[in-house]
Amino acid sequence: MADIMSLLSSSYRSSALKAAPSKTKYVAVDPALYQGNWNGKYANNKSFTFTISNVSGYQAKVRYQSDGKVEYQDVLIKDNAFRIGDTKFTLTGHGKAQIKNVVTDPATGSTYLDTAYATQG
Repeated sequence: MADIMSLLSSSYRSSALKAAPSKTKYVAVDPALYQGNWNGKYANNKSFTFTISNVSGYQAKVRYQSDGKVEYQDVLIKDNAFRIGDTKFTLTGHGKAQIKNVVTDPATGSTYLDTAYATQG
């Protein structure tokens, strides 16, 4: 029973971090703004890499790697942003992006939002 309550509590906390859904429509993006390799470091000095390819319309294929974890996902780009797993990528300018990652502390189970910046290169 404790495991169920822990799971519900964790799910509730992570859902509280989500922003309100956008009411804008999906529109085609300029592939050159997104496609390529993006690199950066979190505050704890752990590096991350996004590899964005096959940008067509508002769709793309993304590979995210950080701290030994690798994720692959087809994403939809909306409002200059997309999500892959617990990570949100937001284009902030030409060759610049803001990265927000929900991190769960394995010792306490608490979650926090880690924000970093990436550059296209």
